[in-house]
Amino acid sequence: MKYLWKWLAPALVPLLAAALSGTALPSRAADLAEIQARGELRHLGIRYANFVTGDGDGFDVELVRGFARHIGVQYRLVYTDFYSVLRDLLGQDVARQGQRVVLSGRHPVRGDMIAAGFTVLPWREQVVAYSAPTFPSQVLLVARADSPLRPIAGSPSLADDIRQTKALIGRRSLLVMERTCVDPANYGLKDVGLDLRAYTKSTNLNEMVPALLNGEAELTLLDVPDAILDLQKWAGQIKVLGPISEEQVLAAAFPKDAPALRQAFDDYLRGLRADGSYDRLVDKYYRGIRRYFPAFFATPR
Repeated sequence: MKYLWKWLAPALVPLLAAALSGTALPSRAADLAEIQARGELRHLGIRYANFVTGDGDGFDVELVRGFARHIGVQYRLVYTDFYSVLRDLLGQDVARQGQRVVLSGRHPVRGDMIAAGFTVLPWREQVVAYSAPTFPSQVLLVARADSPLRPIAGSPSLADDIRQTKALIGRRSLLVMERTCVDPANYGLKDVGLDLRAYTKSTNLNEMVPALLNGEAELTLLDVPDAILDLQKWAGQIKVLGPISEEQVLAAAFPKDAPALRQAFDDYLRGLRADGSYDRLVDKYYRGIRRYFPAFFATPR
């Protein structure tokens, strides 16, 4: 018996540790058939703008709740944050090393898909499979209303507008949040001598404008959906100076080994666009967004 224990002990230690801690062992991603057999779709959502409000609703909450009905299962919203969301989907830590993305460790898989105003970025595409675009976006440079900086005039060339906007930063401090859509590394703003102030008090992008108004930096970055809401909430206190990025798209994200689930979501999204449900959802949560991205909303997808 003691010899049998010698071989079994290494395998049993992790099981005992998990049992004592009350933590389930890591599980792998599930595809469509497994989710339908389970009877529940777990939506990884991040409290951000009107995509996931934190009050049980939001653009992406309604979108994914409808998807759960479409595939015949119950819906469950699992709150996470931008720093943890990929780990919660993949069961592994995700780290950027230059242009490479490295996966490591083992963690519980807490959700089946991400939908949270989640920007399609090249480094994320290395580890997840995105759906068809669900929403348009773009990253903007924002200042307090009393800043001496003036918004750029704008030109027919978006590339020129981006260069002019970046030039406004100069030696001024820029509030950023790494590993999100406003990570300066995404837009050539890191390691170029700028005074970057990483916001670390929380992982909530909704706190960027209050931090700017509190004087934690002279400038910050926002994406358009968030900026639209903040310009209303903080009317007369902030202003947009110009674009920092090309136009972007947001999408739902899935594990790469869940192709049937992603395809089912794309089919569902196509149906929403065809019957007008998608347009009603956009107007409910982001009234006025169409004038910023007329081509996106006019083009069948």
